[in-house]
Amino acid sequence: MKIAPYTGEARKVRAMSAAIEFREVSVAAPQGRLLLDSVSLAIEEGTTTAVLGRSGSGKTTLLRTVNRMVEPSRGTVLLFGKSSQDANLISLRRNMGYVIQETGLFPHFTVERNVGLVLEAEGRPRQQRVQRSHELLRAVGLDPSSFAHRFPYQLSGGQRQRVGLARALAAEPNLLLMDEPFGALDPLTRSEMQEMLRNLLGRLKKTVLLVTHDLDEALYLGHRIALLGEGKLVAHLAPDEFMRSHQAETEAYVHAFHRADRGTAAESRVRSSEVPESRA
Repeated sequence: MKIAPYTGEARKVRAMSAAIEFREVSVAAPQGRLLLDSVSLAIEEGTTTAVLGRSGSGKTTLLRTVNRMVEPSRGTVLLFGKSSQDANLISLRRNMGYVIQETGLFPHFTVERNVGLVLEAEGRPRQQRVQRSHELLRAVGLDPSSFAHRFPYQLSGGQRQRVGLARALAAEPNLLLMDEPFGALDPLTRSEMQEMLRNLLGRLKKTVLLVTHDLDEALYLGHRIALLGEGKLVAHLAPDEFMRSHQAETEAYVHAFHRADRGTAAESRVRSSEVPESRA
């Protein structure tokens, strides 16, 4: 999939305070193996940071330290300058959106109720929940008159992901955590979802931490790209810097994703060098 990265001013990291800051964060498995090893990383407010790396590199573990689904063994996670450990856990999680690959929709609830669940938990009036649900369904490209009263099983994979995103935004969180949200979708649907998300984030100015395996997705959606390897932070670069980097791990990641390009180019060169046999 060929996608142009952000360009111009939209791609510059703005000089603002960090919304999320990891300070020497380590996480150890019960057996003692380090899943994260002294990761220090600052994510500026209003930007999207895409986290890349092999399976098992620590991407999802890093993301889950933000909402305290994983507690660091050492180090500190700061949210807008304050330690996440000092926050009430329920309030902390309600104040950040969380989108996963399988959406986590409740199958026996309608789309409308799924989107408004956080508001329902907060005791908001039904009319307010309905209004907000419909507003968000329109924002993610789903007509409420067609989708509000459907159930998850009546939706396609892409539609369920749109509902999951709408639900994550229901309480107007400042932070949005996304763990491989489009990984299970076919390439065309995934491309449509990426475009929808980029346009939506451009309007909402949320701070986003996006875990992905897809370099093109990271280039398209990320203002910054963080590469993890064996629990360590290998690189934290703007997309154009990432593509130009001569760091071994970064080059390996880029080369792995552009093998088809090199293969096609090589095949074209071979074909152009072939001389057709003359026919007597």
